[in-house]
Amino acid sequence: MPNTRDPILHPIPILSLRPTQMTVGMREVKEKRKRWREHTSKKDQAELLGKHMIPVVLGPDKRNYVIDHHHLALALHDEGIKNILVTVVADLTMVDPDAFWGVLDNHRWVYPYDAKGERRHFRDIPKTVTQLKDDPFRSLAGELRRVGGYAKDTTPFSEFQWADFLRRKMSRKSVDDNFAKAIEKALALAKSKDAVYLPGWCGAASEDE
Repeated sequence: MPNTRDPILHPIPILSLRPTQMTVGMREVKEKRKRWREHTSKKDQAELLGKHMIPVVLGPDKRNYVIDHHHLALALHDEGIKNILVTVVADLTMVDPDAFWGVLDNHRWVYPYDAKGERRHFRDIPKTVTQLKDDPFRSLAGELRRVGGYAKDTTPFSEFQWADFLRRKMSRKSVDDNFAKAIEKALALAKSKDAVYLPGWCGAASEDE
């Protein structure tokens, strides 16, 4: 199977990108929007776009299926950016359309789980990035990594694995009501041995745990 990672040097409309997941952390999207606005010059913005091309798989319908950076794509759309450069990770135009999502699943290029952490049918995956739903636990997992709760890991959808772990330990209301306090609790949970199986686990806080 081709694994080209060749950039497509003409812009792709963000709204034409097809998601391969159902949710994002909207808090994280807002943070990316804020960082984008800090790049005030057109040159800075162009350089940023050039460094953050969206990795996609080309499907049998010739559409570009996003396999990472959903948050960035949505943030840029919300900031009024119409087009973005993409990197084609794999060309699956030869795959039978009925088998396509199964192939993505086998390669761990799709995450068909909703904001409750429940697996859904592939047909329920949004058709555009603007239809992605908010999962506060994905925001919590993203912030947890940034504050050192676990290490960055190449495991596909590692942040979602952490989000599901936290979802089982904390209420959504606690995350919505006091995000800072939720991070404190998440840090303690991340250092526990209950989290030992998760990607990027950094070890227990003490030998007594």
